[in-house]
Amino acid sequence: MAGSVLWPLVDCEDVAWFRDSAQSARGAAAALGRRVGLGEQRTAEMALAVAELATNMAKHATDAALLLRVVRTEQVAGVELLVLDQGPGIADVSAAMRDGTSTSGTLGIGLGAVARLADVFDIHSQPGLGTVQLARFWPRPTGSAPPVEAAVSGVTRPIGGELDCGDAWTARNDPQPGPPHAPVTTAPIGAAESRSTGRSVLVHNPLPGPGTGVLVMSCDGLGHGPLAALAARAAVQALRTGVGRTPEQAMQEVHRALRGSRGAAVAIARIEADGRVLFCGVGNITAAVVTPTTRSNLLSHPGIVGHRTHTPRSYQHHLPAGAALVMHSDGLSDRWTPADLRSLFPHRPAVIAAGLLRLAGTRRDDASTVIAKAPR
Repeated sequence: MAGSVLWPLVDCEDVAWFRDSAQSARGAAAALGRRVGLGEQRTAEMALAVAELATNMAKHATDAALLLRVVRTEQVAGVELLVLDQGPGIADVSAAMRDGTSTSGTLGIGLGAVARLADVFDIHSQPGLGTVQLARFWPRPTGSAPPVEAAVSGVTRPIGGELDCGDAWTARNDPQPGPPHAPVTTAPIGAAESRSTGRSVLVHNPLPGPGTGVLVMSCDGLGHGPLAALAARAAVQALRTGVGRTPEQAMQEVHRALRGSRGAAVAIARIEADGRVLFCGVGNITAAVVTPTTRSNLLSHPGIVGHRTHTPRSYQHHLPAGAALVMHSDGLSDRWTPADLRSLFPHRPAVIAAGLLRLAGTRRDDASTVIAKAPR
């Protein structure tokens, strides 16, 4: 990626999870399509796809759920569907995508038709493990093309019984090239434990590098419910509207925005065009640079953003070609391995995030995960 090119980003607003009602999901999808301006025909196509996917998951999947949400660029809004389940999986995805193939009891349009109706369709399935499906629908004015694929995406899910989620994620570009990298010093041994690769370095008063960068945040509001969600929304707003260019500058802006709230655990990373990653974390957010065979954990310090924190510090890492930055709240177990994500790596960040949530998420807390992959 050239240093002057911004990362493609799409804002996501989670609307609702559906577990056992295809009719409710279809009705909610139709209402959402009208609200965001998909247009009558596009809304009907999207609602048909929702009904097919929701009916199929209710009849034949195990522990399945459908997430309906709004996706936005600066110019346009659309609707995204994420379906994830715990099994039984699809043995032959290519065959399932052929016309005329439909599981008994569905509407009969099949996955191939759903894929053609959607502007973006992605599916990952593994027998015995389960399936993740993504379908994205944008308005179709004459002569327009769907927005480019987002390089950063995530998923949030509230604790069982709650509608508001106290976890959140977001990202924003820093469009200004910076001065040369600041000198760095080696971090103390153990500062950033790596399961299979080298060490990190501690950056003293780091400055942005010679190219543009993207700031990515994962936030876990203290506790759960409406007050935790309020803190998470404040953190998202602070990151999106802030002017801080380094993770510790952005962390200070979020800290000020969360004063008077419950507070939160927050992790912020800046990823640059040359693969340099600057990371600053406060509280219990898991963060790692992951390849199909390695996982290098990133250090967070104890504290509560908005209440008690140490002086923010950034650690420098490297994001190799083909790797991903993974961050998630403690609503997911951190006992996953690179092998667990290996087959997900070729897929879009939203599918990787949903697959990790399915694998490691718990029902005892709000949960969120965010994935960043350098644009190809």
